[in-house]
Amino acid sequence: MPPFGSPAGDPFALAKVQAMKKDIHPEYREVVFQDLASDFAFLTRSTIRTKETITWTDGKEYPLYKIDVSSKSHPFFTGKQRVVNTSGRVDQFRKRFGGITNKAK
Repeated sequence: MPPFGSPAGDPFALAKVQAMKKDIHPEYREVVFQDLASDFAFLTRSTIRTKETITWTDGKEYPLYKIDVSSKSHPFFTGKQRVVNTSGRVDQFRKRFGGITNKAK
C-alpha cells in the first residue's frame, strides 16, 4: 500500500496537487537585517514589511530591517557578559525596607 497522500508512492504527490490559496499569504522575500549595535548585516528570507532599502554586496537592492541585537552584539554570543555585583543586596534591601512591618494583624 502506498504512503498517505501518495497514490503512486511519491511522498510529495499530495503537496504537488494542492496549491496554496491565492492572496492570503504574505510576500516571502529576501531581506537584509542590520544590527545597529555592531554594524553587522545579514541577508535572509522573511515576510517582514519594511520601508527602507539597502544595496547589498551583490549590487542588488533589498529591503532593510534594523535590529538592536543579533548574535554579533548579544553578550551571550560575544562572551562579554556583565557580572552583576550581588554582594550587599540583602543588606541594601533590609536598609530600605527593614523598618516596614505589617500592623494589620
